[in-house]
Amino acid sequence: MEKLIGSIERITYYNPENGYSVLRLLPVEPKKVRTDRTGLITVVGNFPELAIGESVNLQGNWITHPKHGIQFQATKCETRMPATVAGIRRYLGSGIIKGIGPQLADRIVSHFGADTLEVLDRKPELLLNVTDIGPKRSQLIAKAWEDQKQIKEIMLFLHSHNISSNLATKIFKHYGQQALDIVTNNPYQLSNDIDGVGFKTADKIARDIGLRFDHPSRIEAGLLYTLNKNADSGNIYIPQQELIDQTSELLGISPENITQIIDRLSEQQLIKQEIVRTTGELSEIVVDELSEGIIKYGNEQTGVYLVPLYYAEVGVAKLLSAIASAFPTRLSDLPPVFISMDPNLSDEQKSAIKISLNHPVSILTGGPGTGKTTAIRSLIAILESCHKTYALASPTGRAAKRLSEATDRPASTIHRLLGYSIAEGFTHNAENPLKVDYLVIDESSMLDITVAYNLLKAVQPGTHLLLAGDVDQLPSVGPGDVLRDLIKSKVFPVTRLQTIFRQAANSLIITNSHRINRGELPVFPPAETDPEKPAGDFFLFPTETPENTSDWLVDIVCNRIPTKFGFSSMVDVQVLSPMYRGPVGVTNLNNQLQAKLNPYRSTKSEVSLSGNVFRIGDKLMQTKNNYDKDIYNGDIGYLTGIDHIDQRLEIEFDGRNIYFDWSEADQLTHAYAISVHKSQGSEFNAIVIPLVTQHYVMLQRNLLYTAVTRAKKLCVLVGSRRAITISVKNNTTAHRFSALDWRLNQY
Repeated sequence: MEKLIGSIERITYYNPENGYSVLRLLPVEPKKVRTDRTGLITVVGNFPELAIGESVNLQGNWITHPKHGIQFQATKCETRMPATVAGIRRYLGSGIIKGIGPQLADRIVSHFGADTLEVLDRKPELLLNVTDIGPKRSQLIAKAWEDQKQIKEIMLFLHSHNISSNLATKIFKHYGQQALDIVTNNPYQLSNDIDGVGFKTADKIARDIGLRFDHPSRIEAGLLYTLNKNADSGNIYIPQQELIDQTSELLGISPENITQIIDRLSEQQLIKQEIVRTTGELSEIVVDELSEGIIKYGNEQTGVYLVPLYYAEVGVAKLLSAIASAFPTRLSDLPPVFISMDPNLSDEQKSAIKISLNHPVSILTGGPGTGKTTAIRSLIAILESCHKTYALASPTGRAAKRLSEATDRPASTIHRLLGYSIAEGFTHNAENPLKVDYLVIDESSMLDITVAYNLLKAVQPGTHLLLAGDVDQLPSVGPGDVLRDLIKSKVFPVTRLQTIFRQAANSLIITNSHRINRGELPVFPPAETDPEKPAGDFFLFPTETPENTSDWLVDIVCNRIPTKFGFSSMVDVQVLSPMYRGPVGVTNLNNQLQAKLNPYRSTKSEVSLSGNVFRIGDKLMQTKNNYDKDIYNGDIGYLTGIDHIDQRLEIEFDGRNIYFDWSEADQLTHAYAISVHKSQGSEFNAIVIPLVTQHYVMLQRNLLYTAVTRAKKLCVLVGSRRAITISVKNNTTAHRFSALDWRLNQY
């Protein structure tokens, strides 16, 4: 191994996920090494996040790249603070310290010279002597400097375990000065506390620091990881034997060692074990307008729950039963209302309204164009005419906005309805319930068990609850399948609207949605043979290979749809892909569409964070609920500002400007293309769906049905007819372990 010492002049490339970097280095002894015409050396390797001006001691070997020539490939890196005034100035001006940009760095270094770093370390109060630095800014700079030193120390440790710099920043932000102690003494805590640190990463650190292969802490962590992974896949519980098998495979140990730890976790109330019973799938159960009778349950098994999910499932069953059996209700004094109903309503809609007024809990389901929203509007009119109070809500912001626009009445997210905040939790709960006579929850297929539990805690017995949604769509992203379980239980009255109204029947989007849901292939207008002259609202651009599909799709989004229909590629058109990987997966399509719709320009600010290039004008999606910012999973916005000094992004969401620190950028992703799951509850003027046989594992009827029903005015499929056929004919859905329907029958 050879050694190389120098200062970093430029960072040509840095990947925050694995630390791979391309640096331009000014060597301390240029005569002893091979520099280029500029006197610099190209260095490549995997490093913790470095800054311009920083000094480094490197070990590695010289290599000759076939395209870029001689480079130093480093395998070890030790960092040192810059020693020269010029190096300090470049280091502070690089943006490494939040709140210090190039101009302020120049003023600070001009004032303190070679003593600058000593002042920042030990006498930050002297910063007040620098022009334009007041007490508040001085404190912010001092804190940012101290934080950066801590992060650097953590980063160097974690980098040796292949953990990215972005995660090091998040770890420090979560634990503060205890971060290094926690990482070294209890690395498995990271997988519980830090988004982005999985069990396998924590396990690698634990193994590196010498934790035994069959150590009880490792088995505990593996069991909890397996339970959480299953919850992420939608399961409320997992059968105990399946939990043992999955954990055994994960840890590489025999199942006998695991059973004992399950019992111990159960005794410590970290998990719950219970014998549950299950029955068949929803498709095997006939759902009448008024569901009656008790279902026979079999398949007894021991279910293992994460504690919060256990209490959520039990709580939903108990609370729904209490609401459903309450009498009298807040609507018991209503006069007969069927005479005053809108005469244009169908018999199905009238029946749904009567049922919802006569039963404290009822369900309204049906596909697009069957009049769910019309029925809800008529219901609202009756409530208003009888001076009854009501509230409208949906699981997501975009769904709530659609509900509000459709009813011309205020609607909110469930979290906003319940007054949620990080500090105080839900303002409305069992002690402070919602004071309404009637509650309508739309898009109920998106309800997961935890949200449903918190909602029902705030519903007083006597209040009427209507759950509306399309049960044939994809289930919730979170654990559970609440709407399907409620229907499957046959405990509550269910109305399924099936008549497609005449106006909706003129739309191929509506017609084909129902054809797909019945297992029939969609039909396309004759214009599909002449893509240059489309007419109507549903089209196929036939292609066979993923690469051709990708090229066609980009052209359709960027050129053909805007030209023929006048839709904005950025605002009106949304690409929905079944998968994330591959040429027509979400990741690659986002890269291609960003390059086409929002290309790099030297005049346009951008920054690389969390493995993404964020550029002014980018279309972005929030991927996690952020209650402090009142922004939720699936919300789409546009990047309007990048502050390189204060290290934050400014994003406009529906007229509101929200700020994200750079360390929060992992909550954001590009949204030129999104997954079908992420589109739930949303509607777009035009959608484009790539379908190729390489997506075989995701080609399912309910996924295609959900995607198509997101389109308001235009739906374009791009891909092979065989892939469409596979999707339509494949009515198998991933089974979710839930005992909610059984518990409802118990109560």
